[in-house]
Amino acid sequence: MVNEKKNIKVEILRILYLAKGETISGVNLSDSLNISRVAVWKHIKALKKSGVDVESRPMGYGLLNHDDLLLPFCFKEEFQKKIFHFQELETTMDKAKFLAKDNVPHLSVVIAENQIKGRGRLNRKWVSAKGGLWVTLILKPDTPPPLAYIYNFAASLSLSKSLKGLFDVNVSVKWPNDLLLNGKKLAGLLSEMETRGDMVEFLNIGIGINVNNQPQKKEPKAISLKDVLHKKVSRRLILETFLDDFKNQIQKINCPRIIEQWKKQTSTIGSQVRIETLTDFHEGLAVDVDETGALLIKNTTGEIKKIIYGDCFHT
Repeated sequence: MVNEKKNIKVEILRILYLAKGETISGVNLSDSLNISRVAVWKHIKALKKSGVDVESRPMGYGLLNHDDLLLPFCFKEEFQKKIFHFQELETTMDKAKFLAKDNVPHLSVVIAENQIKGRGRLNRKWVSAKGGLWVTLILKPDTPPPLAYIYNFAASLSLSKSLKGLFDVNVSVKWPNDLLLNGKKLAGLLSEMETRGDMVEFLNIGIGINVNNQPQKKEPKAISLKDVLHKKVSRRLILETFLDDFKNQIQKINCPRIIEQWKKQTSTIGSQVRIETLTDFHEGLAVDVDETGALLIKNTTGEIKKIIYGDCFHT
C-alpha cells in the first residue's frame, strides 16, 4: 500500500478512516466502490490478515484505532505525496535507499508496520514489531558531506521536543542519536548518506520509536510510551508533529543553534560513558559536545578526547 497506488483495499480503509470508528455497512462499501459484497468481504479479510485493525460487526465494519493509521491520506495535504507506507519490509532504510535514487521529493518518509531485519548502529539488530513507529526520512539537502551530521542532531532534537510536548514525558537525547525515557531506550536513529561530487546526493535517517509495542520482552533496557503512559497513543500524531518541527528546523540550518538546543536536551553530558566502535572503546566523563557534533570525554588521567563516532553507553 504505497501512496501512488490507489487500490480497493486503500479505498476501503479511506472510507473506514473517515468514519472515525463508526460502523460502515457492507452494502455502503459495495455501492461506494462498485464491487460486490463478497468482494468487500474478501478485501476486508485480506486487510485483517495483513495486520490492519478492521473489526467485523453485526451491521458492517469498523476501523479500530483509526487515529493510529499511517496511510498517506491520514496526514496533512503537504505530506500526503511524500508518505510511502508498507505493511512489512526487511528495513525501511533499504527501501528508502531505492526510492531516494528514484527521484522522490525531499523529506519523503518510508513507513513500515513491521520490519523483518531492522538494524541499529554498528549493524546491531533492532527489534521492530507491530505497534512501534518505524520510518526512514529521505532528505536531499543542498549541503556538503561534512555538514550532514547536523541533520541527525536536528532530527533527534525535534523528536525529543515533539514527544515532550505531546505527552509531557521526560525524554532526553543520548549522544549521538538515541532517545531515553526513565533511563531506558525509547528511540534510536541511524543515518546513511550518498554523495555526488562534493555535495550530498541524499541523506536517509532511519528512526525507530517504541510506541505501542512491548520491546522489553526481548530488550530489557528498552521502554515504550505505552509502558509509561499505560495507554495506546497515536503514531500518526507523533509522526506528523515531528515532521512539522523537523521541517522548520532544517529550513534554514543553523549548526550552533541546533547543537546548543540539543545540549539542553541531553543526559549524556555529565555522565560517565563508554564509547564502543567496531575496533576500539573509550571510557570517561562526557564533558561537552563541540560545534561539529563530536563528544568530548575526560579520561582518568584528565586527558580530553574527541570522539567522532561510536555507540555510547551511560555507565
